[in-house]
Amino acid sequence: MYNSRNMASTALKRLMTEYRELTLNAPEGITAGPLNEESFFEWEALIAGPEGTPYEGVYPDGMVCISILHPPGDDPNMYESSSERWSPVQSVEKILLSVVSMLAEPNDESGANIEACLSIVILSSQYHFTSDKVA
Repeated sequence: MYNSRNMASTALKRLMTEYRELTLNAPEGITAGPLNEESFFEWEALIAGPEGTPYEGVYPDGMVCISILHPPGDDPNMYESSSERWSPVQSVEKILLSVVSMLAEPNDESGANIEACLSIVILSSQYHFTSDKVA
């Protein structure tokens, strides 16, 4: 049986391996790594917004909320199933690519944050109106 020290050691080794891979083969438009070398359990990322979206270039404040970032298990608010939440099968790269995917095609019809959904609808309509005027 694993104890918490063994699990932390295994998690640290995995994160160090994933960090090494991300520095060698980072997905386009993504830079990520631990906040500092003493703590591989806290990361920061810079994600360039996908072309042709309101987020093209740099996302304003970097705050995101998607299921894949939530801890494993049942959702205490019952908004999402446990299969939508984070699991150890998902790598750091997969999580970062999920954020890019969310920026490229946000789900404004079934979001956990209703205010964010409304903001996306408004921002998207403003973006498309401006894009149409320029074209």
